[in-house]
Amino acid sequence: MGVPRVVIALVAATASAGVAYCSSPRGPAAAARPGYTLEGRIVRVADGDTVSLLGSNNRQYKIRLASIDAPETGHGKDKPGQPYAQASRRNLESLVAGHTLTARCYEQDQYGRDVCDLPLDGGETANRRQVAGGFAWANTVRRGEYLRDASLPALERAAREARKGIWAQPGAVAPWVWRFDCWKQRLCAVTAQAAP
Repeated sequence: MGVPRVVIALVAATASAGVAYCSSPRGPAAAARPGYTLEGRIVRVADGDTVSLLGSNNRQYKIRLASIDAPETGHGKDKPGQPYAQASRRNLESLVAGHTLTARCYEQDQYGRDVCDLPLDGGETANRRQVAGGFAWANTVRRGEYLRDASLPALERAAREARKGIWAQPGAVAPWVWRFDCWKQRLCAVTAQAAP
């Protein structure tokens, strides 16, 4: 008994899609090309990696800085903030608050935030400045799936070696670990003991 043509066509289409997927660029190299820009004034700095940009169309955009993860600010009694969260927020505020910038964006995340690099005068990004100053981690979670700027791990290592910001004391806890251990597992006291 022969195999129906529909099955053969389905198998061929699936194989073709698999080859296209496997050969398509993914990860940091693929994501290094921003897809769109947003221009406007930074009107709010929520934390060390999230700002609000007021566009010329009077629309406010929530921007999540690409490639970095900053210490978590508190979100109520059940989700306490991390050490250095306010220092991280203040540093980002000193870099971008009130400035008119053109964000280079990659995509929107699951929360509807635009994921972007924020170039400053001179071409350096606020993203890099946060990591280089010891105010954020290079976001290497999930094997670097969210890392758009491949230079950030080296900047993080340099900040760590220089004991800047979050690296001033041993035992800094990455935000993705904090969110899981403290917020989801309710092990805040244990997690906080490891933090500076």
